Amino acid sequence: MNDVPRWGIAGTGGIARAFTRDLLLDGHTVTAVGSRAQHTADAFAREFGLPNAHPSYEALAEDPDVDILYIASPHALHHAHATLALRSGKHALVEKAFTINAAQARDLIELARVNSLVILEAMWTRWLPHMTRIREIVAAGDLGQVRSMHADHSQLLPADPGHRLNAPELGGGALLDLGVYPVSFASQLFGPPETVHATATLTPTGVDGHVAAILSHPAGTIATFQAASTMRGPNTATVTGTGGRIEIDAVWYSPASFRVYDSSNRLVESYPGPELTGRGMYFQAREMENLVRRGQLTSETMPADETISVMDTMDRIRDIIGVRYPGE
Repeated sequence: MNDVPRWGIAGTGGIARAFTRDLLLDGHTVTAVGSRAQHTADAFAREFGLPNAHPSYEALAEDPDVDILYIASPHALHHAHATLALRSGKHALVEKAFTINAAQARDLIELARVNSLVILEAMWTRWLPHMTRIREIVAAGDLGQVRSMHADHSQLLPADPGHRLNAPELGGGALLDLGVYPVSFASQLFGPPETVHATATLTPTGVDGHVAAILSHPAGTIATFQAASTMRGPNTATVTGTGGRIEIDAVWYSPASFRVYDSSNRLVESYPGPELTGRGMYFQAREMENLVRRGQLTSETMPADETISVMDTMDRIRDIIGVRYPGE
């Protein structure tokens, strides 16, 4: 591998565009894109000035000018496309939801381990400046004993049955697309839940359009969230402890402002929304490149074992609400 890792982009949708734009703004090297068709790969390559455009994910994975693959295809294809990357000797940054279930996540992480390659979940929120500061506040005990988290991630998204968000064969549903953020946030604060309670309203295609859950964690901590693709919510989050609380403004999982109050409701800190170049997705790219350079196979901020645990929690929620994907 070169001293400067070279990125290949697997997929040409909106998230691939946002990430590639951030990569280039932050000075990273992007050399290739792969798609299901040559014309879509060519259009993407022209848009971002990339030298190589491939008409298949297999060809992208075999590109000798690529060191790291960013997997931005639909959820149901993450396992197959990340497998291509790892078997071709490429490191992989895999969009969330990492896979459609925990079994697939375990398979990919084991494949990366035996091949001494880095695989990382692209939970970009974890590396954002406001989340770094929130972790510092919690670790310092400024909130006392943290007891609860509540988060909303609700958007009004296309209801078209053919849209990937509503297609079971593509891993559709609000939980995997939107609910993964609060599930991961709860995991970061409290670890894996002991018990899970959930309810959902399903779409005509059989995936969850609106899901809510209560996660009970060790030491009596509780996380609650709702995620929906059928309505626009406040998209805020709150972390509460015996000594105070943090209120994170919209959109809490993007670069955001927040306030800290003590138990007397006195404002003790006001964190402004950070001024960033681009969207802020490049922080996860910096982490990925640092892991590759150091030969460190898992991240302290987003450990591989925790990626599996998050997928396991979402498996448990889907079992309760009755959502299964083809082939499971």
